[in-house]
This record gives sequence, structure tokens and C-alpha cells, in this order.
Amino acid sequence: MATPWLVVGLGNPGPAYASTRHNAGFFVVDEAARRGGVSFSGPRGMFADVAETRLGASGFGAIGDAVKVVLAKPRTYMNESGRAVKALCTFHKIPVDRVIVVHDELDIDFGQLRIKLGGGDNGHNGLKSTRAHLGSGDFYRVRYGVGRPPGRQAPADYVLQPFPASMREDVLVEAGRAVDAVELLVSEGLAAAQNRFNS
Repeated sequence: MATPWLVVGLGNPGPAYASTRHNAGFFVVDEAARRGGVSFSGPRGMFADVAETRLGASGFGAIGDAVKVVLAKPRTYMNESGRAVKALCTFHKIPVDRVIVVHDELDIDFGQLRIKLGGGDNGHNGLKSTRAHLGSGDFYRVRYGVGRPPGRQAPADYVLQPFPASMREDVLVEAGRAVDAVELLVSEGLAAAQNRFNS
């Protein structure tokens, strides 16, 4: 039986944060769950909302020759995301090299994605916490570009602001592209995903 994958979208819980740039990871795993035809629940001790689906040649929601994928949205705040990641890895026996973390990225313009394995935290508290709890930074990252704040606005304030209503459709399109990237990463590997999406 193939080892399952864990796809974690980083964000903050609660309606106050639901449409903010910092919750881009949540948008992506929500779209993955929609494609997979599954809904989230909150299993005890996991510190996250979790949905399980399968991924095969037809994408999420595949049956037959398909690998199990655990989708998760931590219910902790961003700086404690690693608690959920660690609990899920332990429970489902998922190694670090089968973990994909989807997160907002200030250093990439909106409308662009980057897929990578390992690397630093770049000041992102969700990545920092995940690295600390896993004891390794060698997990995959799907970086959803949100761009830099305008003028002298502090990055911390910028990422906690909602995407403008005028961008809502584009935000969902980008979430869909990020799910495509996750599907390709799992099915064909890092090089294939980077060649297609790290444009």
C-alpha cells in the first residue's frame, strides 16, 4: 500500500481571517476537497480540520489505482501550525518527504506560483512552526504569490487584510492552479511540477 500524502494549507482559523491573503493555503485545500468530493471534519487530537481523498491519473477524487491524500487546515493560529502537521504525520504515518505545505508568499507576485522542496522560512511563521515540530524543513512547499504590500505598509498588516472583492474570481483561479500543481507534484514529481508552474 502506497504511503499517503499530507497536503496542509496554512492559514488562521475563524471568520475574521477567512478571506485574508494569509489564508491562501486554506483556499487551495478547500478547492482540493471540492474536487475530491469530500468535506472537512475535526478529528480529536489533530488540531486541524481534515478531509481524506484519493489522487490518481484523473486528479483528486480518483478511485482504483490512487494514492490516499490527507487534506488539512490547522485550527491553531498560524504560528502554531506545526502542532497540527506533526499530529497528522504521526497518526497517518506520513514521512516528511510526503508533506506538501501550501502557503502565501510575499516575494512572489499575485498570479504566480512556485514549487520547491526544503528551503528557509523567509519570515513565515507557519513554515517556521512546521519546521520546528517536524524537526526538518525538507517538506514540499507550494508558494501562492500574494505580492508585496504597497508603499510602506507593514507586511504583517498586509497579509492579514482581505483580498479586494474585485480580485475574488482571480483568487479562486489561482487556488485552482495551485491544486493542479499539487496533483502534478504527487503524480509526476517535483521536476514536472516546477517545469510547468515555476514560470
